[in-house]
Amino acid sequence: MRAFLGRIHDLVGQTINVTGSKSESNRLLVLQALFPKFKIQNLSHSDDTIALAKGIKKTSGTVDIHHAGTAMRFLTAYFASQEGKEIVLTGSSRMQERPIGVLVDALRDLGASITYEKNDGYPPLSIVGKKLTKSRVAIQANVSSQYISALMLIAPAMPNGLEINLEGKVTSRPYIEMTLKLMNQLGVQGDFVGNTITIPPLMVPKKNPIIVESDWSSASYFYSLVALSKKGASVTLRSYKKDSLQGDSALSMLYESFGVKTFFNEKDTSVTLSKESTELPKQVSFNLVKTPDIAQTIAVTCLGLGMGCELMGLHTLKIKETDRLVALQNELGKLGAQVAITDESLALSPSLEIKGNVAIETYHDHRMAMAFAPLALRVPISILDSGVVSKSFPTFWEDLSKLGFNVHLEE
Repeated sequence: MRAFLGRIHDLVGQTINVTGSKSESNRLLVLQALFPKFKIQNLSHSDDTIALAKGIKKTSGTVDIHHAGTAMRFLTAYFASQEGKEIVLTGSSRMQERPIGVLVDALRDLGASITYEKNDGYPPLSIVGKKLTKSRVAIQANVSSQYISALMLIAPAMPNGLEINLEGKVTSRPYIEMTLKLMNQLGVQGDFVGNTITIPPLMVPKKNPIIVESDWSSASYFYSLVALSKKGASVTLRSYKKDSLQGDSALSMLYESFGVKTFFNEKDTSVTLSKESTELPKQVSFNLVKTPDIAQTIAVTCLGLGMGCELMGLHTLKIKETDRLVALQNELGKLGAQVAITDESLALSPSLEIKGNVAIETYHDHRMAMAFAPLALRVPISILDSGVVSKSFPTFWEDLSKLGFNVHLEE
């Protein structure tokens, strides 16, 4: 499916309900499988969450999580710790190219029975669940935080709990802290001090419902829309908190560089984004090591505003749904931008010219589709494989239409 996007009416006063955070939802679903008596409200409607929710119920056979990277990491740990369950965990062709050896090695150190069906270090995995009684494990600290969170999530159901020693410099700390704080809401008394995470077994979990905050990564596209709009433009998003657990809530500070102010309404847990200034710097420099998922959005915002940017801390983008750094260089280049990348950074040169009527490749990556969409405020564009947004934000095109976008979907 292809989405053709045209200019929109004035962006003032509309309200959008954004789906629950995929990151929070997926963590809570694993905890709910281990401690079934608590309820979850405002679950994500994303493909990833649906895949995890469906897969986690199986006790044998094959679990195919398609493109859902979070589900692959979390379910690897979950099934490895479930005595008596025998599962083959697999995914799409791209998922079978995404490394998982660091997590498998850590789980094997704990006594897990996991073998590779095809290539060492990569899915599919054959998992025979066992009771994991060892209580200490070490894992590299500079890997995807999802490996670390996967270990954390099974820890309170392990008979002796778990001490996780992180070797090296910790990256993506906000996602680790999110995992721990969600577990705290369930009653887990874990802590994260220095490079050591300690999680004791949970004897009596709380039964109160846990409400999932809406997804801040998804909010980034609306920040970009407001940034690319005229002064006075605004959009209100529902179910957001000022004291968010999500690292991408840093958007509220980062987008001040693009003239966007964030106003929190605690009464109805909404947030209003407003374009307050058009006097912007020619160049911005951000270290996004704690918030890599918003790098694509920020790069496109800069292009739309004619600004340059230097984005650093992006080493994890090479192992996402696609190599996002290469994908950004390719697609920004189509639009006339000059882009240089390294293994962990992207530099965009300032330019006031953008080529129109360009077809943006998404590389099976939902964030490529949504990050480039706001450029329709500047030039007509189309998004190839536009249905990929269902991975995290199924109603994205519908919501853009509500905001006045001219959205035409064509098979």
